[in-house]
Amino acid sequence: MTQTLQKISSSKTFEGELTKYGFESAVLGGLHAQFNLFLPADAAHGKVPVLVYLAGLTCTEDNGAQKGGFLGVAASQGIAILFPDTSPRGAGIAGEDDDWDFGTGAGFYLDATKPEYAKHYNMLSHITVELPQVIEAAGLPIDLNRQSIFGHSMGGHGALTLYLSSKTEQYRSASAFAPISNPSKCPWGEKAFAGYLSGGVAEGIKHHDATALISRSKDPVHILIDYGTGDHFYKQGQLLPEKFLEAARDAGYDEVQVRVRRHEGYDHSYFFISTFASDHVHFHANFLKQKNKM
Repeated sequence: MTQTLQKISSSKTFEGELTKYGFESAVLGGLHAQFNLFLPADAAHGKVPVLVYLAGLTCTEDNGAQKGGFLGVAASQGIAILFPDTSPRGAGIAGEDDDWDFGTGAGFYLDATKPEYAKHYNMLSHITVELPQVIEAAGLPIDLNRQSIFGHSMGGHGALTLYLSSKTEQYRSASAFAPISNPSKCPWGEKAFAGYLSGGVAEGIKHHDATALISRSKDPVHILIDYGTGDHFYKQGQLLPEKFLEAARDAGYDEVQVRVRRHEGYDHSYFFISTFASDHVHFHANFLKQKNKM
């Protein structure tokens, strides 16, 4: 099936262009899907590397593009940024709009295996397979051999798990702002795994828990994580970055391979994200600007 991209809107920014596209997504069960794509000025002269940003609970493809503070530094580094949505929209499944932390706006970047969600809730395949195919088919100037991934909260969980579950083959590096680092051990993750996966939390641990994945990893990795001590979700035990760090160190990864930074007083908001946005884009630029993987 060939998906035809519809250009919905476009704005010039930092000498580049931020464009919103829509298309009928086969992976999401034929539902309309949207994403934003920032192309730096360098894209006028050839293909550029791409950084994928995954947003958090309740967000859309717009939050990171509008509030993240990523575009200026990405433009200076000649890097495109892809902003997908956080879930399918309009599936019409009973209960999908009952809670803010499950269903619409909360796809958790996995492919559902429970029958009632399996047709539509396939954000993992949407991001890792479908969007690259759609972008390539449309002739957009993206070098899909040079991808990295980052995200916030639920999106940080997505970035880490998509990176680690691909055994770093698809993405050159991963970073996260206040990620849900050990979802099988926190209320958000337990709810998502029980709701989307036929095997529940046990299935989630195997395939979709960054802490479990890093503990089993033998591949070279490039990971950066930032979180704030003023984050109320951190205080509630939803994020558990220390568990991820402990598992990474036990697996033999040092400070160069896995760096977790604790910032005094910062919360969960885009004020926190935008403060460290430049650090993250520059981190990925180290790997994306290399012609071959490091």
